[in-house]
Amino acid sequence: MHINDVFARDSITYSFEFFPPKTDAGWESLFSTISDFERLGPSFVSVTYGAGGSTRTHTHDLVERLKRNTHLDPIPHLTCVGHVAADVHEILSRYAAVGVSNILALRGDPPRQGVPDGDFRFAGELVRAIRRFNESARLSRSHPDQRGFGIGVAGFPEGHPQTPNRLVQIDHLKAKVDEGADYIVTQLFFDNRAFFDFQERCVLNGIKVPIIAGIMPITTLEGLKRMAELAGGTNFPAPLLRSIQRCQSDPASVARVGVHWATEQCRDLIDRGVRGIHFYTLNKSDATRQIYETLGVRTSR
Repeated sequence: MHINDVFARDSITYSFEFFPPKTDAGWESLFSTISDFERLGPSFVSVTYGAGGSTRTHTHDLVERLKRNTHLDPIPHLTCVGHVAADVHEILSRYAAVGVSNILALRGDPPRQGVPDGDFRFAGELVRAIRRFNESARLSRSHPDQRGFGIGVAGFPEGHPQTPNRLVQIDHLKAKVDEGADYIVTQLFFDNRAFFDFQERCVLNGIKVPIIAGIMPITTLEGLKRMAELAGGTNFPAPLLRSIQRCQSDPASVARVGVHWATEQCRDLIDRGVRGIHFYTLNKSDATRQIYETLGVRTSR
């Protein structure tokens, strides 16, 4: 379903992010929990794309398997790094052929060993390429939806580590939307004040597309440290850290604190009219299911 139809159907969207496993055991583990995610009835799910396209084949395989074997509506990530125009056209053609309706267009991170130069430096250029594909698909009727792919882009409520100037950063986001993006999904955050301020700054800069809030429940101390490393610039509020420190010797209590914090974040976001919530699941359903049950979420699916 095209993302604009999803927004028309669901007053608040609820969605999950998966990453493609690299091992047979990982695939088995993920699909052993897929039914849990299906029962929650998400508006859609997204599938990540490794640095420099390193999981390209796995991403395609997971998207097609979700499309073929589940009731979930997958949105693949697609990144700029290392891709030339022909690569992007091939990838989009493959997704169109299996009935994928939406793409999340990202600049992406280069792998540690480096990556060859491609045709795209910024996500806005990738959005433009997808929009051009949509125009050609409409003429050739090669996509099942005459509008082609719905297009999502990333937003950074607490700033992007490579663009410390917040004025420039919001200009970059506006450029992506002006190129044809239909919606924004934010980086994870733990302080809702950052998200609401980001929303207001978007309005001030004429950005009117729906903004989906990215939430990742903390479930382990190791996960907290990994988030701090990967999501550079993310603020961990002192009350959250204090609560975790109190029970850091008890893994089950750490998980309860993390789920409670994320639940209260979601409750506040919902009460204040958020357009959607996107859960970074790390391919595990327990925390997300607990949040759903506590909030009493009911989707329109």
